[in-house]
Amino acid sequence: MRTGRLDAVFNRLRTIDWRSALLALVALLGIAVLVLLVASQREADAQRQAALNRQSDSYEVMVLVQSFRATVAGAEATLGRYVVAGERAVGRDYVDRWQRAAGQLSLLDRRTRANPAQRDRVTRLDRAFRARGVELDEVARNTDLGRYEPAYAYFNAARRSPHLAAMDREADAIFEAERTLLARRAEAARTSADGASADTRNLALFGMLLAFGAIALGWLNVRVIRARAAAAAEADAQRRRSTELEAAVADATASLKAEARERAAAEDKLRQAQKMEAVGQLTGGIAHDFNNMLAVVLGGIELAKRNLATAPDAALRHLDNAGEGANRAAALTRQLLGFARSEALAPEAIEPSALIHGMTELLDRTLGDGIVIETRSEGTGWRVWADRVQLENALLNLAVNARDAMDGRGTLVVASGHIALSGDDAGACAPGDYVSISVSDTGSGMTPEVLARVFEPFFTTKPVGKGTGLGLSQVFGFARQSGGEVRIESTPGTGTTVTMLLPCHAATASPDQPAVRIGPRQGAHRALDILVVEDDPRVLSATIAALEELGHRPIACPDPLGAPAIVAGLHALDLVMTDVLMPGQTGPEMIAALEPQLEGVGVLFVTGYAGEGEQDRFGDHPVLRKPFTLAALEQALADATRATPTPATAG
Repeated sequence: MRTGRLDAVFNRLRTIDWRSALLALVALLGIAVLVLLVASQREADAQRQAALNRQSDSYEVMVLVQSFRATVAGAEATLGRYVVAGERAVGRDYVDRWQRAAGQLSLLDRRTRANPAQRDRVTRLDRAFRARGVELDEVARNTDLGRYEPAYAYFNAARRSPHLAAMDREADAIFEAERTLLARRAEAARTSADGASADTRNLALFGMLLAFGAIALGWLNVRVIRARAAAAAEADAQRRRSTELEAAVADATASLKAEARERAAAEDKLRQAQKMEAVGQLTGGIAHDFNNMLAVVLGGIELAKRNLATAPDAALRHLDNAGEGANRAAALTRQLLGFARSEALAPEAIEPSALIHGMTELLDRTLGDGIVIETRSEGTGWRVWADRVQLENALLNLAVNARDAMDGRGTLVVASGHIALSGDDAGACAPGDYVSISVSDTGSGMTPEVLARVFEPFFTTKPVGKGTGLGLSQVFGFARQSGGEVRIESTPGTGTTVTMLLPCHAATASPDQPAVRIGPRQGAHRALDILVVEDDPRVLSATIAALEELGHRPIACPDPLGAPAIVAGLHALDLVMTDVLMPGQTGPEMIAALEPQLEGVGVLFVTGYAGEGEQDRFGDHPVLRKPFTLAALEQALADATRATPTPATAG
């Protein structure tokens, strides 16, 4: 009996221990589930916060890139206004904006240090930005010094700079890479959130099996719901921030477009100002020079009329003076065409010392008695390959400039020599042998500011109306067109030396053979039947009179479209002498249309303008340049008829 009671007590104790152990086990399991839920939630929160931080970093990088581009564009537009207006306040505004862009770039570098690829792009962007800053600093420096035309030139060249394109390219690459990285980070955040949600659901299902963990699991579920609500609210905030960012980008884009339009308008005003300034200087200088020449021509003709009956010798002298004035006007026209690179060069081998010696008398007469001319020759035996007329004009221009620098009194030294250029000494020239022709004076010299602008078109230190500003520009253009360059050494109060370096000619011409054929053809000549096509009635009348004076039989044609009918009605025709530029049809077009009717007939083109490449339009036919003399006309007729010794029959 007693033994049965003891067994019941022990069984009850065993039952109580098992239940307690089970309860403890369930409690431990509930605590474990609770701990796992808390840990999982903390990990999810940490991952979500990290993802949000990474997305925020990407947004900041994108905003910094757009802000940097907008600031750089604003700085360049401000510099354009500074170049046009020249106001110091605008220049300081440019410096402030450029420094602000540098600060934004430095901040962008700090934001991308953790990303090696982005850091490399930012490094390249920084290099392009610094190189761009050097270019724009050159524009600002010239503007600060009041050197507006070089500043304009540097500013226009900077618009096509490769550094500007490199900045745009690297900024676009940084922006696109960060946007791609932002998309990946957003996807990773979503994946992490989905994984955390799955773990929470599994633990919740397991906790439902635990009776004592139901309340704890319910409480944890409430926390999870609240956390998700917070995440949704954060997502809404991020969407609003994205919308604000897009609006900021749109505003920045509109600002950039407005600044671009403003810069384009400033450039248009700048080009118009340059054009008007150039036209004004050119008009005043050329009007002055041409008025002087026309005064010589008209005065000579009038004096010749007065002395024609009483003093024929004096009349002839006055006519010679008028002819010299007309020749000077023609020379000025050739200089203008040469400066515009519209006068085609006719290069030949020229011995420089002989050329200088031949021009001595002309220089004496041109410069006056107050100028002492000395000539020096070194390195004889070398010849220069250049256009003789243009070279003589260049020397004459340099001599006249030297005379003006000496106020009509001093010593002028014209020297020729040989120099071999190589390496850094070559400058703008190709390495090789060059003939040097220098003109030195004992005048006032030039300051560094004037020396920096001497080759600019229309720049002159002479009073208004006393020069075109084309002298040194024409010399510079001739030297570069001939394959050489011009160098200047000048010291204020001491004098100036201008040296032309022209390429040597390897071939040696025979001393018995003249380099230039001058004068009419020798020997007897026969009368020619010549069709003269010219739309200007005065030029046509003068040409007809000149041909009749030479003993030929000219036929006038004032309209190129009527030439075929005239040719068809002629019984004999030796030569067609035609102007080049005429209304309705040009001379080469007329000759091409008449080609079937011109078998055995010579052709001579007459023009006052023939630009580079125009020679291809004339084929093998000779060209006579206006104005021309009777001797030049006769020589041109001989050249045109040399291949057709017998007259052709037309009609």
